[in-house]
Amino acid sequence: MSAAAPPPPAPAPPRKIIIDCDPGIDDALALTFGCGHPDLDLCGVTTVAGNVSLARTTANALAVLEFLGCGEVPVVAGSPGPLLGPEIDASRVHGVSGLGRARLPGAAGRPRPGHAADFLIETIGAAPGEITLIATGPLTNVALAVRREPRIVSQVADFVIMGGSAGRGNVTPAAEFNIACDPEAAAIVFRAGWQVTMVGLDVTLQARASPAVQERMRGLGRLGSDLLLPVLAGYQAEPDPGVLNPLAAGHDPPVHDVCAVALVADPGLFGCHRARVDVETAGRHTAGMTVTSFGAAGPNALVALSIDTGRFWDLVLGTFAQVAPARA
Repeated sequence: MSAAAPPPPAPAPPRKIIIDCDPGIDDALALTFGCGHPDLDLCGVTTVAGNVSLARTTANALAVLEFLGCGEVPVVAGSPGPLLGPEIDASRVHGVSGLGRARLPGAAGRPRPGHAADFLIETIGAAPGEITLIATGPLTNVALAVRREPRIVSQVADFVIMGGSAGRGNVTPAAEFNIACDPEAAAIVFRAGWQVTMVGLDVTLQARASPAVQERMRGLGRLGSDLLLPVLAGYQAEPDPGVLNPLAAGHDPPVHDVCAVALVADPGLFGCHRARVDVETAGRHTAGMTVTSFGAAGPNALVALSIDTGRFWDLVLGTFAQVAPARA
């Protein structure tokens, strides 16, 4: 008599994530992915000023989560501005509201009390090795958490950012927006002693919502008609002709922040390389530059340099189809 086949292995539990963000059009899409992917467990959202003010990024996070049927996810507000230097925002790109042309109902819920940095410290510290932190905005909250509790560096399962570039920037020739908003915070984060997975412009500018992609979004019910398509329609080109512009006329809008969450769900979509990344804070023309050295001693980062765009969009649109409004 042949032996009975062993039972199939139990499926792995969903991977716990916290998204630190500044919604923002592409942040809203990243939250949608985080809510929809069955292998991800979104256990918190923290907000920071960046694309628009802290009050707006927090209100947007709450509104998007409630619209997605994920209003139970805790939202905690963080830093209203950078550690040093003047505040900058991207309302000219994301619209005054931060969500382009989307008009979501105001959220019934309110942010949890406390500061985002303390929420990160307490939540990650309570489950060491279990939570992946994904930052899709300026790194101010993360830098404050690292300063207040350095042990957080060893307590995260992984740390992934959307930000930086091994090549050129998008708000200056040298600097990407999230890093340029708070170079000092970014410098603290990259020097903290953990491995930073940097999902920067090298790959995110390849992840563009083409007309064909947007047509597929039209089949996603209220999610497509009320959120995805209106936010993308409101993505405006940066008007300053002196700035390198990833949204120039004739270009489809990139979905930068979705890439960082998609990498956590399916790392095989991206080609990543070890590197040493240092952040320039003092250069007159280069503040915010992520100086990336491949093959250097003391690597502190994995830098994404390639993306399988076809598989990326299949994953993203398939994930979007799982959220509540897409099935309404």
